[in-house]
Amino acid sequence: MAQWVMLMCFLLLNLEMLESTTIMLGNYPSVSYPKSCKELLHLYGCLPDGLYFLSTSSGTSYLTFCDMTTDGGGWTLVASIHENNMYGKCTVGDRWSSQQGNNENVPEGDGNWSNKVTFGTVEAASSDDFKNPGYYEIIAEDMSVWHVPNGANVDNWKPSSIFRYHTQKNFLTQYGGNLYNLYKAYPVRYNAGVCHTNTGPSIPIVYDFGNDESLSTLYGPNSKREYEPGYITFRAFNNEKAALALCSGLKPKGCNIEHFCIGGGGFFAEGSGRQCGDFAGFDWNGYGTHSQWSASKEMTESVVMLFYR
Repeated sequence: MAQWVMLMCFLLLNLEMLESTTIMLGNYPSVSYPKSCKELLHLYGCLPDGLYFLSTSSGTSYLTFCDMTTDGGGWTLVASIHENNMYGKCTVGDRWSSQQGNNENVPEGDGNWSNKVTFGTVEAASSDDFKNPGYYEIIAEDMSVWHVPNGANVDNWKPSSIFRYHTQKNFLTQYGGNLYNLYKAYPVRYNAGVCHTNTGPSIPIVYDFGNDESLSTLYGPNSKREYEPGYITFRAFNNEKAALALCSGLKPKGCNIEHFCIGGGGFFAEGSGRQCGDFAGFDWNGYGTHSQWSASKEMTESVVMLFYR
């Protein structure tokens, strides 16, 4: 019965949207969709998780995933960070760090944390990097983060995820409403700061799947003494002044953050580029070994999905 209710709700939604938002331009219809999943939910109320069309402020439509059930729903998927090749260090596909090699002369790498470049498709967001216009267009208050196994099908993202949480402090309102503006204020750039002194905001999280204890089964055993669980942290620096963009589920206490933070600038001084890449030093003591500084295979082979609300 619940499946029939969701189906009828979905059909009614699309019928109402076509009736109420189609504007004739000559002989061709132009459909204007809501700007976010939160707006979509407020307009139509009865909605399941799934793929929906949204529109930018200029009227360009794009397809993304909406989480309509977690903590009241209305979460818009705006990006995913996927490590395509742990053995390729800042090579093609490392869009959230650098595709130009480990280069001190390119300290911000590809700069995608603070630019308006978009890439990927939502259907492939668990198999490749993804960034849609919502990343810089949507003005949000909070974030949700999912860690989803690589290659998972869209309808299995939530049930297969190894870790999920959200914030509830309206923290994005202090930083321009999205990560694009936050990273403008806290650039992910080598040598733009030092460990502990120039770290960006650390925000408390509410677990949707997982807890403080399960976090230690995902990151390396040595890393446990380097962080405090229960947070999401933005833009931090390691011992060698390499910038890392996002520390998921934790707040750094030490400076060996390359083993549990993702994304980064274009240069990692330690190990002659061995850390360079979207997942930095997750494989420091072997790929997926969960030994010493190495993260677990589950974490290494999961994409990090970012949502706004």
